[in-house]
Amino acid sequence: MTQTILAITGGTGFVGGRVIELALAAGHGVRALTRRPQPPRPGVTWIAGALDKTEALDTLVAGADAVLHVAGVVNAPDRAGFVAGNVTGTQAMVDATTRTGVRRFVHVSSLAAREPGVSTYGWSKHEAELVVAASSLDWTMVRPPAIYGPGDMEMRDLFRMAKMGVALVPPGGRVSLIEVGDVAALLLKLAVSDPGKLILEPDDGRDGGWSHAEMLRAMGVAVGAKRVSVIALPRAVLDLVARGDMLMRGSKAKLTRDRVGYLCHPDWTAAPEKRPPASLWTPQVPTPQGLAHTAAWYRANGLL
Repeated sequence: MTQTILAITGGTGFVGGRVIELALAAGHGVRALTRRPQPPRPGVTWIAGALDKTEALDTLVAGADAVLHVAGVVNAPDRAGFVAGNVTGTQAMVDATTRTGVRRFVHVSSLAAREPGVSTYGWSKHEAELVVAASSLDWTMVRPPAIYGPGDMEMRDLFRMAKMGVALVPPGGRVSLIEVGDVAALLLKLAVSDPGKLILEPDDGRDGGWSHAEMLRAMGVAVGAKRVSVIALPRAVLDLVARGDMLMRGSKAKLTRDRVGYLCHPDWTAAPEKRPPASLWTPQVPTPQGLAHTAAWYRANGLL
């Protein structure tokens, strides 16, 4: 049997790394783009380069059976950073895939793409979707909600607040969640099948998602907190907190003013009509269990 070859961007990141693990376990061959030297790994061919290196992208993609474009920018200091990472980078991947004759293209977007006027991040992900949709490729796009799991650093601050027993959250609103292994399994399934030109919104299966208070209290259970007091802050206050975070952590700030705009939107739940069909994929990790495993990983690594 001929081995399936998957070309992956973002393979050194949180989601892409899990996709590689699952792909190798399933017996697929992997080519993965990387900016920095990586240790040798059986089954993985590391391609040195970046999304702005045409020759590297052609090497990554040529002869692959499918392309998984996982790489993207979540935080950037300005609009240009989002454009370069999400829009121009996606165009470069689409161009390389088209140029080398590969047909299957799986693109990782975000629920933020539904509301391009809310944040620059969301706008950039929306523009990236337009790039993919305009191509002649056999594409499928995935808009994950908030992704958590062992290895994640984006949601660590929320777990730490829950452990302290006091959590500051945006005013109102609901969100969907998904564990990293579940979203990686969906991406891998899409790479080796072709359900059509669809935009899918997976989640943990909880209808209506989670309020911010419900999510923080579930994290509190995961970290062993006896009680979590959840305080909803007005947007103006969150803007001030974001400024303080940027002053303290600079480019490593987790709460930026752009992210405040995103967080204050009232509905970041997966649309039921866009959930993947059960015949294709269903979530396997109950969120309370996934949160407990995530908390255990933080604890084991001294991060909680």
